[in-house]
Amino acid sequence: MSLKNKLIVKSILLFFLSTLLAHSEEIKKVGKFKDWEVVVLTNENEKICFAQSVPVLQSPKKHSREARLFISFRPYIKISDEISTTSGYEYNKQNAITAKSGKSKFKFDISQENFAWIASNKIEKKMIKAMKRGTRIMVTGYNKSGSQTIDHYSLMGFTKAYNSAKKNCT
Repeated sequence: MSLKNKLIVKSILLFFLSTLLAHSEEIKKVGKFKDWEVVVLTNENEKICFAQSVPVLQSPKKHSREARLFISFRPYIKISDEISTTSGYEYNKQNAITAKSGKSKFKFDISQENFAWIASNKIEKKMIKAMKRGTRIMVTGYNKSGSQTIDHYSLMGFTKAYNSAKKNCT
């Protein structure tokens, strides 16, 4: 899928997610796995399953932000292993958003308002593999004024949460 097409799909996802959250027939928390939780959103015959986590540490500490890291599954449009993040602010498009775990580093290719995604499912699978092996992943982003933030996510419980999210959407 081209970058342009993936951006269109992402826009549709944001619209769908906001609509689904507002008019959802069911929002179900499936489980909590240490620092990760699994949520299933159902609307008619469409389902989104995701594992999500909040940072265990944020830098700078002076401003509290609503940051999250997600791994999503949307079987109705054949999307799996989709990694996205929000740092709680609108991203600066001049700077890269990256994730680092151990020696592995990954770049988020698409950002729209306060969400960012990786464009390649192949890279997403590599990042998931690194997350399964690691203990922590750091997401670095830049706000509109160019200030850097770093969100540290624990990977304790990630593998179980990932497997649960995947299982609930197959």
